[in-house]
Amino acid sequence: MDVSLTVKEIVGQPSARPIPDSIQAAGNFLAQKYGQAVEGILLYGSCLRAGTDQNGLVDCYVIVDQYASVYQSTWLALLNRWLPPNVFYGEVDLGGRMVRMKYAVLSLEDFERSVTPKWFHSYFWGRFAQPTAVVASSSQEMNQRIISGLGRAALTFLEKVVPQMPRQFFAEDVWNRGLTLSYGAELRAESTGRVKILWESNQGYYEQLAHAVFSTPFPGVQVIQEKDRTLYSVSHSWWDRTKNRIGWIIRKTQGKILSVLRLMKAAFTFQGGTDYLIWKIERHSGVKIELTPAQRRHPIWAGLTTFWRLYRQGAFR
Repeated sequence: MDVSLTVKEIVGQPSARPIPDSIQAAGNFLAQKYGQAVEGILLYGSCLRAGTDQNGLVDCYVIVDQYASVYQSTWLALLNRWLPPNVFYGEVDLGGRMVRMKYAVLSLEDFERSVTPKWFHSYFWGRFAQPTAVVASSSQEMNQRIISGLGRAALTFLEKVVPQMPRQFFAEDVWNRGLTLSYGAELRAESTGRVKILWESNQGYYEQLAHAVFSTPFPGVQVIQEKDRTLYSVSHSWWDRTKNRIGWIIRKTQGKILSVLRLMKAAFTFQGGTDYLIWKIERHSGVKIELTPAQRRHPIWAGLTTFWRLYRQGAFR
């Protein structure tokens, strides 16, 4: 399916909103750090939703032309290519206040492939289907290219979720189901009400996007306009639904393995990553854990043993 002009306009809405100085400073830091290799800088997550970096980390993606041009270390480039993205930590002093960020490096080639059905797991298209702002780009043409990629992520997301829906559903139903499935395909330290919060924080955006996607020729979906709400009807076959369900079962198993590998990789790239991980788990799940000095000296072994303890305590779903 092609990305329609209406879909592009909707996914471009977050990019048109004013960006607070603190978050813009994070974007400027990344643009300066990676220089001419930068094709675009994307903002997503809780700081975008709240419009502030207070009590959190600014979550960014740095889209680069190629991995070889941003790393002096060959092994970092290979790790980024083998299991994207590489995740790093950064700080910017803004008038005596520290702005902290967590940013991921992804090549333009991987970005454009990861938002399509060619990328089996939902890690990327599940994220980029959610509100994402382009805070910097190398050109206007590149800006539109990235916006098209975000629109493609929304199409892929809905394509993979619709076969899981009942015969009739509302926009809220398909987004809640899709976010639950994509989060369930990772090691998520999230409370059960997290998906509801995500929906409520951007309800208008999600409703517009679903309507724009389903109003184009979308396989198996019919738009039904009721008096005050829009209803969608799906007519997928039993076999289509079964294949889709099997796909999500595989993603769930695959995602747990990939999540552990990414956490182990982050032990070498993410300064303060152990403390951040523990803080985030406690923040979202309420499960508190203390690391010993020995565990801090051996982050990979500590990560595996800590993961098992947290899993048994219900921190991950």
